[in-house]
Amino acid sequence: MATNHLDMTGKNVLITGGSRGLGREMALGFAEQGANIAIVSRKLDSCEETAKEVEALGVKAFPYACHVGDWQQLDEMVDKVYQAFGAVDVLINNAGMSPLYPSLDQVTEELFDKVIGVNLKGPFRLSANVGTRMQAAGGGCIINISSTASLNASPNAEPYGAAKAGLNALTKSFAYGLGPEVRVNCIIAGPFLTDISKAWDMEAFNERARASIPLARGGQPNEIVGAALYLASDSAAFTTAALLAVDGGSH
Repeated sequence: MATNHLDMTGKNVLITGGSRGLGREMALGFAEQGANIAIVSRKLDSCEETAKEVEALGVKAFPYACHVGDWQQLDEMVDKVYQAFGAVDVLINNAGMSPLYPSLDQVTEELFDKVIGVNLKGPFRLSANVGTRMQAAGGGCIINISSTASLNASPNAEPYGAAKAGLNALTKSFAYGLGPEVRVNCIIAGPFLTDISKAWDMEAFNERARASIPLARGGQPNEIVGAALYLASDSAAFTTAALLAVDGGSH
């Protein structure tokens, strides 16, 4: 009988930004493999909608509204998730934001702090809080979702690229700080055609993709799931501090 190396039966997975886009796809992908899912994002109704989809797959879901850039809200959320599930085996720091701005000199302090808060401060606090609990429990896995903006020039998204570069650095540092019990890895995501892409000029994007991406296209949201499942699974037992690009070759 073939072994399912990605089996997550009985595991508890906490996903920030879990109600839409890549987060929703990972929530459903892990649920299909038997995991219970805590779905966290700013809007409770959106979390509850995804929770229904998760529960329809025969596992438990815990929807919770939280601002990932707010330290105190994060701590309260983690307490609630542990009360609901008893443990967290996998933390996926997926929540992100990259607001548009007209020019660099018009980036306000409020916008800058908000981008750093959601993309870097939140993952730091969650990894420290949940990761320490995982250590005490004897094991666990943290997956950070970064961006090719962390590696490449990111015109019109400079604070976002800087925050994600910081997340890459945190991945390696936390792998040392929480090891050997906890593995910490990072997926560097390229351009994915999530609901955010509806605002893109797709004709211009497709032209750029053909010229600059080896696979000549953007990613479908479900195409991140296999990488996340691998990093969370026992198949990746010797993988930590890794930066795995899932970007069609665009980095």
